[in-house]
Amino acid sequence: MFQGSMVALITPMRGDGSLDEKAFVELVEWQISEGTEGLIPVGTTGESPTLSHEEHKRIVELCVEAAKGRVPVIAGTGSNSTAEAIDFTRHAKQAGADACLVVTPYYNKPTQEGMVLHFTAIADAVDLPLFIYNIPPRSVIDMSVETMARLAKHRNIVGVKDATANLVRPQHTRRACGEDFIQLSGEDHTALAFNAAGGVGCISVTANVAPRLCAEMQRAWREGRVREAQAIQERLLPLHDALFAETSPGPVKYAASLLGKTADRCRLPLAPPQPATRQRVREAMVSVGLLN
Repeated sequence: MFQGSMVALITPMRGDGSLDEKAFVELVEWQISEGTEGLIPVGTTGESPTLSHEEHKRIVELCVEAAKGRVPVIAGTGSNSTAEAIDFTRHAKQAGADACLVVTPYYNKPTQEGMVLHFTAIADAVDLPLFIYNIPPRSVIDMSVETMARLAKHRNIVGVKDATANLVRPQHTRRACGEDFIQLSGEDHTALAFNAAGGVGCISVTANVAPRLCAEMQRAWREGRVREAQAIQERLLPLHDALFAETSPGPVKYAASLLGKTADRCRLPLAPPQPATRQRVREAMVSVGLLN
């Protein structure tokens, strides 16, 4: 159920910064029609840190309603407050999400034992498949393989979104957590290499603007067409580079605006991409074949 090309959805906004619900629903529909195999609303790329709780919950509801069960929805429900994460996760289950994605607690820097207690409390409170989101560059802390192995014993903790870009990590995780523990890459540049090391898919930023190519790449890999998958990844490489030239989701929102999917607005403290970054994104979109 949870494999292949999955998208960390942007949250479309109007020029004044308000949510553009119509654009969001249209984005979900486009993603599914282009072959995306899973939807992840209100994660980092969805600007969850600057959405109100009401907006956060509304986006999850819209995503589930728009998906209509055609592909799984993994709702972002993480927080550095355990009580808040439980509340978001309960809402995601009530809304009909298929799973939740819970980031390692940022800023307050819990110990490994603190992370065990945090994730266990969420998994105990809500009967919903839970993916751990390990992203040390943003949360400062790194969940160890040993800690993940402890958590993987919980019946509701089913996998990880690994954004460490450490290609040794999925091999150790597979040995420690077992073959059934679902490993998804959270890093576009290493998506294929991550699969080779034990992963089964990618939660992608680039898929916001190149969903068909990302889906074709993952499908080619699954079907053993390795050279074809590698060729697509090489084609996408300049776009991966451009979309992370500044803090995401600034560049990918600008790229989506070039396709007419949304305004390029992000909420402060994220600044609009600089002119040089905009030019780089546009050139990459052209080189990949997404713009004339």
